[in-house]
Amino acid sequence: MQTYTPVPGMGSNPHNTPPPGGQMQSPISPAGGAGGYGQNQMYQGIQPPQAQPIQQSQQGDSFAGSVSGMSGQQSSLAPVQPMPLLDNSHLRPGASAALLSHEKKFELYRLNAKKTNDPELIFEFAVFCIEAAKSLESSASAGAAQGATANEAKRDDLIREAVSMLKTLSSRGHPDAQYFLADCYANGIGTTRGKQDFEKAFPLFVLSAKHGHPDAAYRAGTCCEHGWGCRRESAKAVQFYRKAAAALHPGAMYRLGTAELNGALGLPTRPKEGVKWLKRSAEHATAEFPHALHELALLHERGIDNVLFVDLEYASELLAQAAELGYAPSAFKLGECYEYARMGCPQDAALSIHYYWQSFANPPPLVQNIAAQQDHRDGCFALTAWYLVGSPGVLPQSDTEAFLWAKKAAELGLAKAQYAVGYFTEVGIGTPISPENAIKWYKLAAENGDKRAANRLTNFSKPGGGGVNHPNGNGSAVTGATREELLARATEGGDVGDGSGKKEKDCVIM
Repeated sequence: MQTYTPVPGMGSNPHNTPPPGGQMQSPISPAGGAGGYGQNQMYQGIQPPQAQPIQQSQQGDSFAGSVSGMSGQQSSLAPVQPMPLLDNSHLRPGASAALLSHEKKFELYRLNAKKTNDPELIFEFAVFCIEAAKSLESSASAGAAQGATANEAKRDDLIREAVSMLKTLSSRGHPDAQYFLADCYANGIGTTRGKQDFEKAFPLFVLSAKHGHPDAAYRAGTCCEHGWGCRRESAKAVQFYRKAAAALHPGAMYRLGTAELNGALGLPTRPKEGVKWLKRSAEHATAEFPHALHELALLHERGIDNVLFVDLEYASELLAQAAELGYAPSAFKLGECYEYARMGCPQDAALSIHYYWQSFANPPPLVQNIAAQQDHRDGCFALTAWYLVGSPGVLPQSDTEAFLWAKKAAELGLAKAQYAVGYFTEVGIGTPISPENAIKWYKLAAENGDKRAANRLTNFSKPGGGGVNHPNGNGSAVTGATREELLARATEGGDVGDGSGKKEKDCVIM
């Protein structure tokens, strides 16, 4: 029987969550929050990320900051800096007026929260405290050496105060507080040494789910599926997923769909039912759960006998919808489609680069690359290929940018990018020549299975240190080799080509 493979990586860890006691992965942007079904940034892989706290995400995101644009040779890899909490720089008080300090405003907020018996207001203040603590942590990690200890003490005090309020609200049956507190425990906030504590989180997820909280039901299902804080029980996981799906939770519907397609979680293999769940999830897709759109596009690309017909035009539309929601794999696949004229898309350099890059309005573009922003290593490396040749009126040619994007993809573990960085370093494309660094990158690429890198290491081990400039391994350098000839030789690991440079762009991605 044919196996219908879901989005890669879905089965092992659908939240990109490290195991209990592991280290949390740092988000690419400093935003926290959790409106709707959660708002934290998408993970590097295909799996849905941890759902984040509820209702306050838009407010929290404004505190934490927004992703900066990128331009210039070096700026595209610059770290994103968070905006200061409660930034009032846009306000202009009159001559006889003055703005309150952040501390005084915070204290007024605290006093009002303590005076009221309204659980919603207390909950909002608790969430605000967590977001403030995250902001302090972001500013400390950004490199502010002075006051780091003071910030750490403030952060700990804010977290203790917030957790105390959340515990009180949770004991009174407040479902949002139960979910938010469980989410904090699951992400190592308010726990011993900042470690994840699913043994505390899981019971709170269950309590909140019993009060009808969709996110909590979904998270309880993932805990049962993977054995986080409880025994691994597929039957219970399905129960929680169905409960969340009844409330139209897109992540739960997606997980049920992939389970039906592949016969996972103890369910029979029923492609027709699986496609129905995926379609329902796609109808309610969000920025955090766009996965059903991507999966349906892949299914329409190849079709399923007697269940789903091939429709390339519709598949590309689904990919565009997912890319519009910021889903890196869909943006990358569309970039490939327009680059190589696949899935009924015309060959269009501008659209290809557009989907590799998410552009702002005016040139020079302040660019936020969808794939690169989410550490999508193939998306980063695709930009390497485009920068090598450029595109008139769309993207300027730049060997420096090509090297930087290749290095970023190489650092994320992409073998062909590691080979490309080694080659660029060996021959001096976009970076100074350094045989020692080239060998280091070749070794990494060879360890990850790149045969060309193994060939280059073999050439280096020959007498005379044979490399690209020593194709015969006898120390006789190839003189007068042009940039195009060097790039053409990269395809075959250093063999001398015809010098035409026809594969200048493709050499580093083959």
